[in-house]
Amino acid sequence: MEFEEPDHITGIRRAIREICAQFSDDYWREKDSEHQFPWEYYNALAAGGWVGIAIPEAYGGGGGGITEASVVLEEIAASGAAMNGATAIHLSIFGMSPVVKYGSPEQRARYLPEVAAGRLHVAFGVTEPDAGTDTTAISTRAVRDGDYYVVTGQKVWTSKAEQSDRVLLLVRTTPREECERRTDGLTLLFADLRSPGVTISPIDKIARNAVGSCEVRYDGLRVPVSDRVGEEGKGFSYLLDGLNPERILIAAEALGIGKVALRSAVRYASERTVFGRPIGQNQGIAFPLAEAHMKLHAAELIVREASWRYDRGLPCGEQANAAKFLASQAAFYAADRAMQTYGGFAYAREYNVGRYFLESRLMQIAPVPQEMVLNYVTEHVLGLPRSY
Repeated sequence: MEFEEPDHITGIRRAIREICAQFSDDYWREKDSEHQFPWEYYNALAAGGWVGIAIPEAYGGGGGGITEASVVLEEIAASGAAMNGATAIHLSIFGMSPVVKYGSPEQRARYLPEVAAGRLHVAFGVTEPDAGTDTTAISTRAVRDGDYYVVTGQKVWTSKAEQSDRVLLLVRTTPREECERRTDGLTLLFADLRSPGVTISPIDKIARNAVGSCEVRYDGLRVPVSDRVGEEGKGFSYLLDGLNPERILIAAEALGIGKVALRSAVRYASERTVFGRPIGQNQGIAFPLAEAHMKLHAAELIVREASWRYDRGLPCGEQANAAKFLASQAAFYAADRAMQTYGGFAYAREYNVGRYFLESRLMQIAPVPQEMVLNYVTEHVLGLPRSY
């Protein structure tokens, strides 16, 4: 068992920190409050080749694994960019995995180099208002019409839809009642978001506003059959293939938010003087921060194990789910303790901890709620009867 960090990972951390140092807390506060996409930051990462870190080298990417990608996103979040910074490139890093694995040679050659270079922006369209976490209940329909699919339906929480050129869109090509299994009949399309028949409406949110989340309506969108990813009816299995890496990357982002929140709280506790002494000298302040540090450290270990197993092709469902669960818990605890450390000043935007608090709370809900992780562990790890 080896715990020393490889040199190339240390190099990734250093490089990302250097880029992120160009974008101050003021920058992220402004982008968040003005609901502006952070183009300057995105372009700096794209110029360094970091957007394509997990895309194969044959298609212009960095050829890295989920371990390398997780370190990139952790450092971005830990810089103070938090989820605004991570989500700006999150989908481009991992979202093209179905195309890498199941796309046609033509699709890979056409799209992957553009994503790796940061020129093609990608969104993910799965969640629907009436389906929620029951993905098999989606109703967005794609009907074959010659060499096209005609798509009709609605998706919600499509992050970065306003900036994206294309969307990996999960649709139902066979009605559920005609399928032997509820997971059958779902198909993945790589659709053009700029085509007629697409209406994008931002959702008014309480946080992470530099990257919009949108309702997207599809009203007769025509998608060429050549833009179908893999086989018709097997989209759900392709989607499952991407769940573990997504959960690992979300865990790494949570880890980064927890670290920046804790770092901020420790600095404030060392400088803030009340009753003639730094408040960090009081155990009521110091002990929760120490506990936050230990929770984050423990979570980091499971994140590293999960990415290590994934990159080696080993089963990692338990570890990926546990990483997401524990890292988001640890991040929220650290952000909550940071709020308590700052006291009333936590509500002042200039101190940023309120932003970390709100964004870390989201990670216990999305992309999968904590309760669904517990469902996975009880059924697939402990062998208890399925509860839903």
